[in-house]
Order: sequence, then C-alpha cells, then structure tokens
Amino acid sequence: MPISQEQFAQIAKDLPGMGNDPRAVRMRVEALEKVLERAFHIPGTKIPVGLDTVIGLVPVLGDLVTAAMGAYIVWEGRNLGMSKWQLLRMSANIGIDTAIGAVPFLGDAFDLVWRSNTRNLKIIRKHLDKHHPSTRIIER
Repeated sequence: MPISQEQFAQIAKDLPGMGNDPRAVRMRVEALEKVLERAFHIPGTKIPVGLDTVIGLVPVLGDLVTAAMGAYIVWEGRNLGMSKWQLLRMSANIGIDTAIGAVPFLGDAFDLVWRSNTRNLKIIRKHLDKHHPSTRIIER
C-alpha cells in the first residue's frame, strides 16, 4: 500500500536525524564528518583516518568523490541559512583539499593533515551554537 507525501514526511520527522530542523542537520553533518575524517585509526598509531583519506588514494577520481561528499556539508550549511562568507570559507576548505589532494603522494599525506570536513564542521557548530542554541550538545 503506497503512503502519501504527508505520511512520509511524518515518518521522516519521527526518525532521528531525518528532518530539516537544525538538530537533525547537526546530527547528519557530525555523522558524515566522522565517516569522512575519523572512521578508524591507523593500526599501531593514534592517527584517525576516514573515507576522505582512503578514497583519496584513488588518483583524481577519489578526490572528486570526497569533494562531492564534502560539498554536501556545505549544502547543509546553506540550508541552515549560514552567511555567504561562512559558505565561502567552507567551499575554500574543500577546494584546497581537492586541489592538493589530487597531487600524487603529496596529496595523500596532505589528507592526513588538512581535514577540510572537520574544519567545516567547526564552522557549522559555531553557527548552530549561536543561532540555534537548543542543538548544542554537551560533550564530556
């Protein structure tokens, strides 16, 4: 039995992280940043890596895929009503990551140091903490 658009919207609203409210956006962006930048640690070290570093090992195509995933974070920021300056800074972070990440060998090492998605998450968190304080999460 097919469901109506209103029923689907209600189901999506009830699922955690699936709405358009600032809290749901924060949850999605934080989850994506973790997958892209800190999914696991290099064995024997405390260096966190994620899909951005792993997929970035594929020349050019890997960097374009991770740039698209990072652009989603910028898009979510735009939906939050962030300023053009903040969106420009976030886009520049991704642009730098993509441009230098495309250079063989140097780009792979650069991905371990320049975490554009983490930087963009900090920008979004600052915006949310200021404009939507109810989304603030107290961390231990």
